[in-house]
Amino acid sequence: MGAASNFWRSTMKKTAFTLIELLIVIAIIGLLATMAMVSLKEVRARARDAKRLSDMKQILAALQLYFDKHEKYPGPVWNYGECESACGCWDTSPVDNDGDGKPFIEPLVDEGLMQFVPGDPINKGLCHDYAYRYYRYGGGTHGCDSRLGAFFVLGINNLETSGRPHPQSPGWACPARNWQAEFDWVTGGFER
Repeated sequence: MGAASNFWRSTMKKTAFTLIELLIVIAIIGLLATMAMVSLKEVRARARDAKRLSDMKQILAALQLYFDKHEKYPGPVWNYGECESACGCWDTSPVDNDGDGKPFIEPLVDEGLMQFVPGDPINKGLCHDYAYRYYRYGGGTHGCDSRLGAFFVLGINNLETSGRPHPQSPGWACPARNWQAEFDWVTGGFER
């Protein structure tokens, strides 16, 4: 009986983990989980940025269709009730000032060019947070040649995975103002 008892004790010592070994295993699992969460966060940020760039392509296509039909771009925003006074009357994606369920570039929806105009995936804040912004300027403003006529500016305030400017940003500027300094991604177009 003594030999069997000693065998049992020696077997238990060989197969059981000590408290230190268990803590090391738990620490390793925690480290791996943390690394996975950080990686997942970065993947989600890149996915949101890809959606933002895709949204801009869709909005630009709808703006061009609107221009082809009306020979001007939508705006000014106070004509359709979406002037965001805190942002100098820019139309911003998270704000529906007139409460009609069409918060951003409303004429594109009214004309049937888009079912809804997408907003930033995070879509919070106004002038400098996560939002899309649109403005139509009259000809000759901000040092732009008045012979070129009115123009629009469309931009993404913030992208999560690139610095300002984003490498794919077309940029938009007139002599007195460079909108690329205000947006991570921006473009514009003249009506002529």
